[in-house]
Amino acid sequence: MAGSPLSDPTLSGPTLSGPTLAAIAAGLLAAFVGFASSFAVVLRGLTAAGASPEQAASGLMAVSVAMGVGGIWLSLRTRMPVSVAWSTPGAALLASNGVPEGGFPAAVGAFLVTGALIVAAGQFRPLGRAVAAIPAPLANAMLAGVLLSLCLAPVRAVAFDPALGLAIVGTWAVVGRFNRLLAVPAAVLVTAALVVATVPLPYQGVESLLPVPQPVMPAFVPATLLGISLPLFLVTMASQNIPGMAVLNANGYRPDPGPLFTRTGILSLLAAPLGSHAVNLAAVTAAICAGPDAGPDPARRYWAAIVAGLGYIGFGLLAGGATVLIAAAPPVLIEAAAGLALLGAFGAALMAAVADPARREAAVITFLVSASGLSIYGIGGAFWGLLAGGAMLVLGRRG
Repeated sequence: MAGSPLSDPTLSGPTLSGPTLAAIAAGLLAAFVGFASSFAVVLRGLTAAGASPEQAASGLMAVSVAMGVGGIWLSLRTRMPVSVAWSTPGAALLASNGVPEGGFPAAVGAFLVTGALIVAAGQFRPLGRAVAAIPAPLANAMLAGVLLSLCLAPVRAVAFDPALGLAIVGTWAVVGRFNRLLAVPAAVLVTAALVVATVPLPYQGVESLLPVPQPVMPAFVPATLLGISLPLFLVTMASQNIPGMAVLNANGYRPDPGPLFTRTGILSLLAAPLGSHAVNLAAVTAAICAGPDAGPDPARRYWAAIVAGLGYIGFGLLAGGATVLIAAAPPVLIEAAAGLALLGAFGAALMAAVADPARREAAVITFLVSASGLSIYGIGGAFWGLLAGGAMLVLGRRG
């Protein structure tokens, strides 16, 4: 397959070809699923990190536009369906940490450092190898611990309001029996409908749907950098970038990962001052755009990622409306929708964490510390969980 778009390792591809109907349909589906499934997680994470509603809307807009531009840019350059997404586990990490020392400006400073680390991972292969060398059980245990709190939210929603909670969870369960891909978006739509029907929404005109960019002057607080930047970088690489490459490879595409990581890191840096936490290679939506459903000709499937990118930009420009809706809703209902979106990732991470009996105890300790909400010197539990699990592994080897 020399010279084909499936084997070309560079960021320059063959001659542009036109889109197919299958690619357009797959791209639209990817954009809807990617945004509707987890925008509530992103907004929850940003507000938990201290963002005001206006800053959260700005952040959602910035990260949506950045991943849309990234998908279009990289797909056109490589002629491969390179899908770009926001870091959903990273947003869940923010939600579990709470307001950091230094407030949202310090969080934005941490976002900038995370973007720089992603660029460095793409430019310097030893750093990428160092990330890959972190024991998989510990990385997955940390991710599972970060996700646990939000994954419990559907249960709390049922206890808070059985009728509304069961309507959301029931929709997810029933739709999932027929199409697992649409289960979470369906639950999100039901949540939105219930909020509109039960909560008075402030009407501020059509212009309220459009977010206003809110630049934030970053602050660099050492404790926040350790508590957010490093764990955010690790979960983004381990749970998004590396699986994203695996999806592309499984479908016959072989891009050089370094330039892709570098460019998503650059986009993260550019969007961070507006409140965006991180963008990265997609995993779930990458399977939609790179798989057979995007068309029989693999050389033309890159149009699916381009269409998805255009969809993300469109959704991002309506982020103000999403923020108004979520701000008016009972937080537990929004967290329930967010928790349902993370159940699959939580289950996969937990299974991978305890699969190796020799490292199971260290993984369990990592999970428990990460999920505990522990904060020492302003540094959140994810960092300490990874440290505690690593110490147990070292002790186990010496024993």
